[in-house]
This record gives sequence, C-alpha cells and structure tokens, in this order.
Amino acid sequence: MIQSRVIVGLSGGVDSAAAAYLMKAAGYEVIGATLRTWVNPDGRDSRCCEIDDARQTADILGIPYYVINCIADFKREITGPFISEYINGRTPDPCVICNSQIKWTGLLRAADRLGAAYVATGHYARIVRTDSGRFTVMRAAHSEKDQTYMLYRLTQEQLARTIMPLGELTKAEVRRLAKQVGLPVYDKPDSQEICFVTEGSHADFIEEHYGSELPPEGDITDLSGKVIGRHKGIYHYTVGQRRGIGVSTGHPVYVKEIDKIGNKLILGDEPSLYSEEIICRDICYMSQPKLSCGASINGYVKIRYHHKAVSARAEMLPEDRLRIIFDEPVRAAAKGQSAVMYDSQGRILCGGVIDDVRQG
Repeated sequence: MIQSRVIVGLSGGVDSAAAAYLMKAAGYEVIGATLRTWVNPDGRDSRCCEIDDARQTADILGIPYYVINCIADFKREITGPFISEYINGRTPDPCVICNSQIKWTGLLRAADRLGAAYVATGHYARIVRTDSGRFTVMRAAHSEKDQTYMLYRLTQEQLARTIMPLGELTKAEVRRLAKQVGLPVYDKPDSQEICFVTEGSHADFIEEHYGSELPPEGDITDLSGKVIGRHKGIYHYTVGQRRGIGVSTGHPVYVKEIDKIGNKLILGDEPSLYSEEIICRDICYMSQPKLSCGASINGYVKIRYHHKAVSARAEMLPEDRLRIIFDEPVRAAAKGQSAVMYDSQGRILCGGVIDDVRQG
C-alpha cells in the first residue's frame, strides 16, 4: 500500500475535478476513477457518472483514469430498494445508501487493487478524529454546501482511508479554482435531481421499472377519516406534500400520513405535520460509540438534507432502535428518511432511518 497514492472519485462535475487537482497539487500520486452506476434508456450515463467529462478532467490533469462497472450492485442496493420503499408508503434516501454501499465500497476496492492507501471525493465536509480515536464527519466550514447528512453511514474503516479536500472551501472558490487551472467543468451546473431519475417524476421511474403489479388507486381522507377524494397509488406521494394531490378543500392541506395497509392517503393542515418524537432503525455510529439499551445522549438532529438541525435527546431502546425526542416539534418527518445527530461542534454522533413518527 503506497501512502502517497490516492484514488479520486470523478463524477464528471466541478467538485470532484477540483478535488483531484488539489490532491495532485498536494503531492499525491492521483488516479481518477468513475463508478458507472446507471445507464438511461437512451444510453446516457447518470449525473453521478458522466464518463466523458470525467475522462476529460483526468486527461487535463495528466492522471490515469479508470471506469468501474457498478451497475448490477447499484440496481440491487439502490434502485430496487428505492422502488420498494415508495411502494410501501415510505420516502427513501438513495444517495445516503449509495455513498456507503456503492461509492466508498467501489472506490476502496479499486484502491486495494491499485495499491492506494486513500480515496478522495469532492464532498463538502471535513473528516476529523476525536479524542477517543474515533473518526467522524464534521460540517463543512461553509454551511450552505454542507453534505455531512449524506455521509453518516460511512464506517470507521471507510473514514480512516478518506480525504475530503473541499471541506474548507465555498462553491464559488471551487469554481474559481477549476477555471484558473483550465478545467472546462468549472461552470457546469450542479445536479438537482436523483441521479437515475433524469426525466419525469419518481413515480414515472417506478412505473417504468417495477416488475410487479403496482399499488392501486385508493381513498384520500381527512384527519377524521372522512373520504374526500381518490389517490393515484401511494407511491406517487410523500409526507408533507401539498401540490399534485388532486383534491380541493378550500384551504391548504398536506399529506400527513401514507397508510400502506389501508391503501389510504391521510391529509391534514399545517399544524398536523409536526411531531415531537421519532423512532429510528439501522443505527450507524460515528464519534459516538454504540449506545447500550437505556443510554441517552443529547445533540442536534436533522431529519432531511435541507432541514436545520434542532436540539433533541436520543434514547436507546431494545432491538437496536433509537428514540429521538425533540425540544421543539419538527415538520413533516417521513418514514424512510434519515435522522442524523450532531454535537455542538457540528460533528456527527450517529444516525438512522426513521421507522415511526409520533405526536408525543
């Protein structure tokens, strides 16, 4: 294993291109790699693996470049579960799972084959080692682009071999750097959608790729149980949604709950979306060692990527489930999304998948 050799994950965008340049400028022996995860029906690669732009970046930087086929793994670990979650009335977090299960797994496997000690990515985050010796991900210096929420499932082994050179930079600084060193992707727009849902909605993707009978239409009810309309199939909706529901009530209503068993969509007003606690499963630990049953910690919790972290207490329950009680109610917590807890310094303590939402 060569300590100065690093595999940089190149997506074809400006962030990963700048990361590769910075690693080379720091004296590392850099190898570029793109994980090919998804191919659209028209033959185009997804926004996370635009090979032509990634190869051009590698050529300009003068570094070796490889394309790694992860399509079968991606279908098994990401698009299959993505469809299943929506079919079962939950809202999945495909990018969170992809980072640990596909990207880091694939890059570290390539690093092992090529004798590289490290992998590097263009994420806006910082990796630090705590006094206890554990690695954790810390918020980027400039919070407007912070991506730590998407990284909470990375393991200690993965973090120990990872470098994130953009953690102290702003997006404007990254674009300016890329332009200065002659990388054509310097002004390439950021991807806003799920990388494999490039056209239409997530429901269109499900209808195209689901191999079984889709959930049928069903009732839309208000909080009292009164039927006020019909839905198109529960996979079309997510908690907190307002537009595209297809009912007129004379006042704003939102999807409060998706009832898979009853095949119902339950609507409520804005106050009904708020909850005091959630229960999480599949708990991952970073700076916080694994909690024993009955133990509790305090911190700040995000329930969505763009959600502002709020103060909360987390208590470990039997069967490795984590109960999170918020100091103030949170809006539209959705089953299937992730809850991530930080300490006061912006370092990830732990996180998990929301499995239940309670009013208190």
